[in-house]
Amino acid sequence: MAGLNHGLALAKDSNQRARERFTSALRAYTLVDLAAQMRSDYDSAAADAGVSHRCGEDVHAFLKSRDLFKWYSSLRCTAQELVWQSTLRAVQSDTGTLAGASQASDGGSGQGSLELNPDLPLPAYTEEMDVHLMPGNYQGQGPEAGLTPGAVYDNGLEVFSFGVMGEGLDDIGHSMANFARLRWPDMPVTTVVDVGCTIGHNTLPWKQAFPDAEVYGLDIAEACLRYGHARAEALGIPIHFRQAGCDRLPFADASVDVVFSSMFLHELPVDMIRAFFNEAFRVLRPGGLLIHMELPPNDALAPYDAFYLDWDCFYNNEPFYKGFRDLSYPKLCSDAGFSEADFFQATLPRYTYVDEQTFAAAVGETASFDEDTGRLSDTITWYAFGSRKQA
Repeated sequence: MAGLNHGLALAKDSNQRARERFTSALRAYTLVDLAAQMRSDYDSAAADAGVSHRCGEDVHAFLKSRDLFKWYSSLRCTAQELVWQSTLRAVQSDTGTLAGASQASDGGSGQGSLELNPDLPLPAYTEEMDVHLMPGNYQGQGPEAGLTPGAVYDNGLEVFSFGVMGEGLDDIGHSMANFARLRWPDMPVTTVVDVGCTIGHNTLPWKQAFPDAEVYGLDIAEACLRYGHARAEALGIPIHFRQAGCDRLPFADASVDVVFSSMFLHELPVDMIRAFFNEAFRVLRPGGLLIHMELPPNDALAPYDAFYLDWDCFYNNEPFYKGFRDLSYPKLCSDAGFSEADFFQATLPRYTYVDEQTFAAAVGETASFDEDTGRLSDTITWYAFGSRKQA
């Protein structure tokens, strides 16, 4: 763990670093080594029982009584809680850095901008549970939360991802933006909107890939937006952060070139997902691009892999996770108005971990699903899908 590379990095002594390294290593062990043992245990047990499961739900039901599944689930939940416990300790110990960041967020340098909407109603589910087991959730408890939820998320993601998301925790954004750049080199990109941006990890790479574009980051969580604005300003990357919901995008009809989201759709109930897709179609210009980085659909995966990715729905406070992945992604797009012929999907290596030639070669390939797709590990591949609005 190299530490965050921006002006909002917290002061951390050796004990704090040790806590974070331990937690990160525990997550890596659980999601890589122990997960591999659980898969072997499943294969052996299913063979001994003479069963062949047809879907992830059947695999889940079969494994629930297995000791190794119980151990894996218990350890993974414990590691998830430790991510936030270790991070909260660091945030609460360094009030000076956040105070300075708050001033930067309120003032700014004029590069980017921040517009908040204190009257924006928050969906009930955002206040009824701590998503990902994160205490206080992403929005915190009103304006008095300050920048704390954003700082907890930023530092927590560094621990959570155990080094597989890039030095700036932004490899998803780089991978998606450069996929779009290489896949459609003649597509004009003047306005990009990242919906559900949290603190903008994956928003900033769009500005780096398309430096002449105006890039917007939208979210409902004030604390994350304020922190994200301060972070972008510290990094010298002009981004326009707006507090808005995905079901009412604050843009005129046919005024946006790219609507993007990353690991966002599975946080929404189905009716909100459909509303978002309708809004994306409305605001996109003819020829505009809708692109999502998400987990692959259940119908594209082997039963065990589908079960594994759905684990979060049952044990990590993500109740909409499986409901989203059970949907037809092509139909989501076509129901919103996109042509069925323009649907695309891709599985991609991590952009910041490979050379341009290797990444460009993958852009031209068809999507290929295996146990690495969407699963955090050193061999993870990102999954993208979406459509273009016909000109």
